[in-house]
Amino acid sequence: MASRPPNRDLTQGPIARTLALFALPTLGANILQSLNGSINAIWVGRFLGESALAATSNANNIMFLLFAAVFGFGMAATIFIGQSMGRRDLDSARRAFGSAVGLIFWTSVVVGIAGWFAAPAILRLLETPGEAMPLALTYLRIIFLALPPAMLSVLITMALRGTGDAITPLWFGALASLLDVALNPLLILGAGPIPRLGIAGSAIASLIATCTALVALIAYIYARDLPIRLRGAELAYLRPGPASIGALVAKGVPIGAQMIVIAVAGLTMFGLVNREGVDTSAAFGVTLQLWAYIQMPAMAIGAAVSAMAAQNIGAGRWDRVNAIARAGLLQNFAITGAMVLVLLVFDRAVMALFLGNASPALPIARHIQLLASWGFILFGGTMVFFGVVRANGAVLGPLLILLVAMFPVRLGFALALRPMLGVDALWWSFPVGSVMTVTLAGLFYAYGPWRRAPAMRMATAG
Repeated sequence: MASRPPNRDLTQGPIARTLALFALPTLGANILQSLNGSINAIWVGRFLGESALAATSNANNIMFLLFAAVFGFGMAATIFIGQSMGRRDLDSARRAFGSAVGLIFWTSVVVGIAGWFAAPAILRLLETPGEAMPLALTYLRIIFLALPPAMLSVLITMALRGTGDAITPLWFGALASLLDVALNPLLILGAGPIPRLGIAGSAIASLIATCTALVALIAYIYARDLPIRLRGAELAYLRPGPASIGALVAKGVPIGAQMIVIAVAGLTMFGLVNREGVDTSAAFGVTLQLWAYIQMPAMAIGAAVSAMAAQNIGAGRWDRVNAIARAGLLQNFAITGAMVLVLLVFDRAVMALFLGNASPALPIARHIQLLASWGFILFGGTMVFFGVVRANGAVLGPLLILLVAMFPVRLGFALALRPMLGVDALWWSFPVGSVMTVTLAGLFYAYGPWRRAPAMRMATAG
């Protein structure tokens, strides 16, 4: 058996450099995943038309809400694993990982089976257009079949990052993305002995890519004896008791709820934008495409800060925790700020790829970017603050901050100032919400009780 490679110890070495080296592979994985989704949307739209594209969009919205829950439990496991690695308590890290796998995998199997049968009702609830309904039903049912391996892949990826390994998730995420992109046109159109499967081919391509990458990842983990591998008596950790489940739920549900709050606020805002007409709606849709990429550095740095802070808290290195937060804030300001600046300089050329140079939506989209894009620099600061406090188990504070900033502040501003500012009230509400979020997050980081929380340990029995 190959020996286990040395694990990255996030409690040692220069903080800024260690953080950057850890965040960059995570950023690369996020970019690959987004590019994968964009390319697959192009395949479906070009080969199968608008109805098929609408069908996949409806199904993907449902999957986003389900993955929000997995993100919560995965992040909870990452925190337990990170603190355990910082204490050099490998058994506790494996116990946390095994408990998370046992909880998430079997839950996703039940949800996948229920989703297969409930798919028609779910799509009717979303008011899926009639012409897209049959396609959406086919696509969604296959995606529900892919739910267990997809969720397990996400969980393993996050657990590896908790041990300090951001490179392995990048390589196997790239494998899944490349397989998905290559198989999509092949299965949609058919070739040789492969029949033309249409929209089902797109979903099956994702299923094959996910399962192949997952099997390869698990084989690699055992071949290299990585810290989260389970053997012998450790396999019992896959049957978590009530105490272990309770620990994961207590931390995972509020973290997942944060993602759901953001998603619901976004859907509500889209409803307000849709009232402004087709051109404004199209402009906002393109803007969201670009904003997804602007947010990626903040998300990657926030995840890196959380894993790094968790290991240092577990090791009792509180002297490094504040320095980690400072390094995260500076790196976010530099990287996200540069991306915003580049986008503002080249926005017309980039947006024309989606809209065309003569589109009446193009000037609207550029106007939105000018008013609102700078707020994502502040959003990155929020991710850093949340990442640090979450590393010691503080999850309710960030959830309450998001609830206040997204609804009474952002949406309240948009509705209250609409008569005075017109449609610009919608665009200004984004940076206004970001100012409130980063302010409250900074205050919670500076004065909140999160530093006094006891060490996070997975229950050893029950």
